Amino acid sequence: MPDLPLRPELVGIEPYGAPQLDVPVLLNVNENPYPPSDAVVAEVTERVAAAARGLNRYPDREFLELRAELAAYLAVESGVRLAAEQLWAANGSNEVMLHLLQAFGGPGRTALSFAPTYSMYPEYARDTHTAWVTAPRESDFSVDPAAARAAIAELAPSVVLLASPNNPSGTALGLDVVVELLDEARRVPGGCVVVVDEAYAEFRRAGTPSALTLLEAHPHLAVTRTMSKAFGMAGARLGYLAASRKLVDALRVVRLPYHLSAVSQAVARAALAHAEELMAQVGALRAERDELVVWLRERGLEVAESDANFVLFGVFPERRTLWQGLLDRGVLIREVGPPGWLRVSVGTSDETAAFKDALVEVAGL
Repeated sequence: MPDLPLRPELVGIEPYGAPQLDVPVLLNVNENPYPPSDAVVAEVTERVAAAARGLNRYPDREFLELRAELAAYLAVESGVRLAAEQLWAANGSNEVMLHLLQAFGGPGRTALSFAPTYSMYPEYARDTHTAWVTAPRESDFSVDPAAARAAIAELAPSVVLLASPNNPSGTALGLDVVVELLDEARRVPGGCVVVVDEAYAEFRRAGTPSALTLLEAHPHLAVTRTMSKAFGMAGARLGYLAASRKLVDALRVVRLPYHLSAVSQAVARAALAHAEELMAQVGALRAERDELVVWLRERGLEVAESDANFVLFGVFPERRTLWQGLLDRGVLIREVGPPGWLRVSVGTSDETAAFKDALVEVAGL
């Protein structure tokens, strides 16, 4: 049988994915540990049933009602009022990011980010034939504005990706840093889109503003969000973006027809109808995170500052051995980030207690 004509850069590549193992305590992929309430499930069921009656028809291609409801949510959450046409949504923020690279990346173009950061970014670049380049973060996982501006000036990227809070470190960027990079991006010949990935924004600490507040003054800025984390809707696959109408219209060019199913739209709108209830869980998770950071530091471990629903900690000479020891005790966390570091998602109080007990036993804390 002849070989398949696989693209050369894909030869030997394994599909992306964190381990999906059946263990009692799952703290490896930054999910919200709280399932939807009976009230949310009931509304999801009702709305999906209504959508099911029309599944013989294609879904609403522009989904403006959903986009308007996302805009209304952001007005409450971040105090920024946007038109429905300034919002975009897709099957998880992964597809939103892919749309961005399809529209603004491509052959002969470069995407720039600052490492360590989200491990899917280079895959979006690869899949769109976009050159992928990273500049280093500081030792505390912050981004040095002067170094970042120099990288933009040198590389002239068409896309800059800034995760804030960053994954895997949890570090949030100050808006002063974002503004400096936006100003430098204006100088790039041919234009440069700056994307601030705020997948974990709802977990940010008090006083940490959203990059959404910069949209009006910066039409080359896009801010991405997701319903997978704070909303506890990882299984629904709904990510979204806020930007200028011109930028959103560019994404409408590259999207596949009817890319967001009627069922996905129904589930997302049901969740948004219960946003206040779902966001009430976020405060508990923030408190659990902050307590966990203190607990880890009291045991002599190094812990990155986190504005997300996870904590990066270390440094271990044999992190794989520690990761396996936790797994053997029924606790799954993530082996990710710089050498020696591990990342644990914030779970329920019982899950966090199980993690602490296992870590004390394995690491001898």
